[in-house]
This record gives sequence, C-alpha cells and structure tokens, in this order.
Amino acid sequence: MNIFMEPWPWYISGPLIALVMLFLILSGKEFGVSSNLRTMCSALGASKASDFFKIDIKSQQWNILFIVGTIIGGFIASSFLNGNVPIPLAENSLQILKAYGFTDAGETYMPQAFFSLEQLVKNGNFIYLVLGGFFVGFGARYAGGCTSGHAISGLSNLQLPSLIAVIGFFSGGQLMVHFIFPLLFS
Repeated sequence: MNIFMEPWPWYISGPLIALVMLFLILSGKEFGVSSNLRTMCSALGASKASDFFKIDIKSQQWNILFIVGTIIGGFIASSFLNGNVPIPLAENSLQILKAYGFTDAGETYMPQAFFSLEQLVKNGNFIYLVLGGFFVGFGARYAGGCTSGHAISGLSNLQLPSLIAVIGFFSGGQLMVHFIFPLLFS
C-alpha cells in the first residue's frame, strides 16, 4: 500500500485531524479557511476599505502559511499523487452524472463538462459562478465562519452556533444536489 496514492483510513486521518485541532485549541487559535482568506485580504491592504479586515496580521501569520500550504499541497496532490486511478463513486451516481452529460464522470476530479472554459461561458454559467461566490462569501461572513471552521473547529469546541451552521450547510448542499443541480444540467 502506497500511503500517497490512496486515501488514508479514518483511523489514521481522524486522529491526525483531532491532534491538529487539539494543538490549535491549546494555542488559542481557530481553524477555518475564511479566517485565512480574511488574513490574506488584510495583508494585501483590504483594511483600508473595511474595518472587518483590521486585524493584527503578525498574530495571524500562521493563517497565511496555512492557505499557501493548502494551495501548494492541492497542486502537488492533483498533479503528482493522484495515481490516475478511477474515483470511487457509486454506480448510481455515475449513471446520473453521465445522464447529465459528464462523460468522464468517475475518471477525473475536474470533469470537462463542468470545469472547461467552454462551460464557463455557456448558458450564463459565469453569472451563476459569480452569484454562487457572492452567496458563499456572504454566508460565511453572516454565519461567522466557513464550513471547515464550523464543522471542524466549532464542533470540536462544542459550539451550538457551529452545529446550527453545519446543519444549514448540509441542508443547502442537499438542496443544491437534488434540486438546483438537475435544473442546471438537464
């Protein structure tokens, strides 16, 4: 078994995530991608436009390191560690995706029917992308954090607002997958 070419089992990855969260909690830090992006925006000068971005950047340098590491790690994983193996999707999911026109469903993490430049300009998809980005950004700000922050950090701290936010995120995801996605690709 090559540990870099296949997903790690839950009994390894779960405790590793728990150890990271324990370290963050003990050091008084919070985890979440939206807080990392807030730090990056602040470092790039957004604090001149909004008080929301006026934070002590020196105490948040680890956020910038985290987001840069995430980008580099994602690139390395997708470029060199994917092993060119099919994605383990349920047969029913593959059939549904192929019915929507995803001919390479299960073969790649970025199907051309969804991620090509052609798709971006087709049927106003760019507008959907911009609107979706706005709603995600607004939702993360309104909810006081993003999905990773609430689901990993907030729930591990037993915060009721995080539980409510996670229920909302999952409900919105179900709504998207079962109702909006079929409308966009039927």
